[in-house]
Amino acid sequence: MSRTEPPTLTGHFLIAMPGLAEPPFSRGVALLCQHSEEGAVGLLVNQLSQYRFGDVLAQMKLECADPELADAPVLIGGPVQQERGFVLHREPGHWESSYRINAGWSVTTSRDILVAMAAGEGPRQAIMALGYAGWDAGQLEQELKANAWLTAEACERVVFDTPLEERWSAAAGLVGVDPLQLTGYAGHA
Repeated sequence: MSRTEPPTLTGHFLIAMPGLAEPPFSRGVALLCQHSEEGAVGLLVNQLSQYRFGDVLAQMKLECADPELADAPVLIGGPVQQERGFVLHREPGHWESSYRINAGWSVTTSRDILVAMAAGEGPRQAIMALGYAGWDAGQLEQELKANAWLTAEACERVVFDTPLEERWSAAAGLVGVDPLQLTGYAGHA
């Protein structure tokens, strides 16, 4: 008899239910970069930080000639290691430190992607986030059982084409849910 792999939510959105009120997860949408029996890691894709991309580049002593890119928002990726930057992008590229989430998504933490982006040679679709969200073994599964999150397959349109303030509703819409019609408590039959 062959052993089957447990289901994974890697490459899926976690969409915060209304009862999840603690920042930065309140009305949050996280893209899960990794999910296994050992736990999960994800990046919030709709929580605005106080920084712009140009601020991050300036701190790294890099110049950006594109004012639109320099003014791009930097997101709060989660509460863990908020001093560390992550670039979530579609094209895989050949960066020093990239992790391939699945066939469509990658996350890179090395300086070379920022150098390329500042020079106009980086991925066409990318967002920068500071910090990440992490769950210990079994923690995410317990939160899912407690109805803290909805799940949906990640969609590039939500991440790259939807305004930040609309991403929570847009992500929930992927599974046919209007989150404003949901209650902040859960029932179990």
